[in-house]
Amino acid sequence: MGAKSVWPELMGKPAEEARQQIGAEFPEIAVHVVPEGSMVTMDFNEQRVRLFVKDGKVVREPRRG
Repeated sequence: MGAKSVWPELMGKPAEEARQQIGAEFPEIAVHVVPEGSMVTMDFNEQRVRLFVKDGKVVREPRRG
């Protein structure tokens, strides 16, 4: 089985809490906090997780890429 790539349990959590949890599990992954609706590149990067947030809470399922 491959490494974890999706964190559905972080939906609705504060952005900083989600960032810390992913960082604790996978310190090699860069976690980016992005305001919902922001433009982002469409490239795939296994070493990145974007946290889309609104009002400080995660609003999309965090995933690698």
